[in-house]
Amino acid sequence: MSDLPFTPIHGQALSRRQAFGLALGATLAAPSILRAQMLKEIRVDFATYNPLSLIIREQKLLEKEFEKDGIAIRWVQTLGSNKALEFLNAGSIDFGSTAGAAALLAKINGNPIQSVSVFSRPEWTALVTRKDKGITKVSDLKGKAVAVTRGTDPHIFLIRALAEAGLKEKDVKLVLLQHPDGRTALARGDVDAWAGLDPLMAAAEVEEGAILFHRKPENNTWGVLNVPTEFAAKNPEIVTRVIDVYERARQAAVKDIKPVSAALVAVARLPEAVIAKQIERTDLSTSVIGKVQSDAILAAGVALQEAEVIKSDVDVKKIVEALIEPKFTAKLKA
Repeated sequence: MSDLPFTPIHGQALSRRQAFGLALGATLAAPSILRAQMLKEIRVDFATYNPLSLIIREQKLLEKEFEKDGIAIRWVQTLGSNKALEFLNAGSIDFGSTAGAAALLAKINGNPIQSVSVFSRPEWTALVTRKDKGITKVSDLKGKAVAVTRGTDPHIFLIRALAEAGLKEKDVKLVLLQHPDGRTALARGDVDAWAGLDPLMAAAEVEEGAILFHRKPENNTWGVLNVPTEFAAKNPEIVTRVIDVYERARQAAVKDIKPVSAALVAVARLPEAVIAKQIERTDLSTSVIGKVQSDAILAAGVALQEAEVIKSDVDVKKIVEALIEPKFTAKLKA
């Protein structure tokens, strides 16, 4: 191809090569726009432990946000942090709700994710038993059967509680079940205790008289929204807009929690009294992720390392720093 004048700009003739260079430069200058145009679907999880996800789904807030872009929203239900992390790692979802400490463990194990915002600060886990089991403190769990969902905040909470009582995982009989099955196993008496998760934990309290024999709110790590690192790098504007939708939903929930409670009742299929107990243990005061969350997750990681759940040669602090990505919520009020 000859390098002949191709098109005029400001009275100067451009060669075909120059024109191509300008076009390429424009493309590189606005990659996010092109990527957003190429994206046809965003896959987002919803979970009963993430109340904001339920109201966003019910009111089709994400669908409305991305309708003009021609981007569809596909909702995927997750029953626990372990499932959300599994789906993220498999590329089945783009946004997944987990506990902060669970995200840390996944990151240590090679799951390429970033935690980009907060959806709540809950006291969503405690150790639960029945009145007839005679368990009143963590040390009573030695030799007992405990239902738990591995890789979730309740699992991490259990490990930390055992360590603080001078016990290790091997000192109890772990029965690995998903959260709903753990509640059922406790109700039937098949296990002696359960590392519970709301709203199922609240339901066990209200409906079955279950006892929360060990509570420690500060050992419940934050609820965080995660995305694959590659997705965040390729689609930063998408991540920002999803977080903005979450922030609008959070502000609305702070003003009026009733729609959130109603959505929880509908999805969890639990009575209002149960959901009210979950909501009273859920802090929706911020979406911002940063040092406060890093410190809490690091504390959990250090505790797990001391309990020999995380290998001694792992640089937990470095991985926490790689996990937490504060830039997407930097403009929001803490």
